[in-house]
Amino acid sequence: MSDDLMTVLVLLLGYLLGSIPFGLLLTKIAGLGDIRGIGSGNIGATNVLRTGRKGLAAATLILDAVKGAAAVLLARQVVDDPDIALLAGLAAVLGHLFPVWLRFKGGKGVATGLGVLLAASWPIGVAACAVWLLVAATARLSSLAALAAFASAPCVALIVEEFSVVKLSFTIAVLVFVRHQANIRRLLAGTEPRIGRNKTGRA
Repeated sequence: MSDDLMTVLVLLLGYLLGSIPFGLLLTKIAGLGDIRGIGSGNIGATNVLRTGRKGLAAATLILDAVKGAAAVLLARQVVDDPDIALLAGLAAVLGHLFPVWLRFKGGKGVATGLGVLLAASWPIGVAACAVWLLVAATARLSSLAALAAFASAPCVALIVEEFSVVKLSFTIAVLVFVRHQANIRRLLAGTEPRIGRNKTGRA
């Protein structure tokens, strides 16, 4: 098999892994219906939490992160080029944001992006997770925590990693910020709901 074909297959695998809508699948299996009809309509863990099922939200968070990490780690096993493994992680984030199964209407990439960062460079991933936890615990705003976490990732990458990882961190941060445009507007307006708000709120 040629290197070019292997690269294409690895990137496709990353995209397909990322496109698995765990939030949607878990809530349907639990008999809660279509998560896209609840709260913000998002398929991520924050919106799953609005069903009142903390266990399902935690499982969604973990599985979304695992699929991002898996894309990077599996790519490393089959290709020699570390940059291709990073691209596979980016493909997983894109798969989560634009899953073919859901007419390209997916989540916001937070958990999957964190999983990719943890696999690409654990110091960056750990730092981003720490920022998320700190902001979430103090401000009780999931979106603000996500934005702060991904804004910090390229800064940490500049200090501890090669430029390819800096580019990956920056690209994922841009994607996350773009997907959070509505949240940013509500944050600026002071109307963004806090973590723990009932399922009629937005995320």
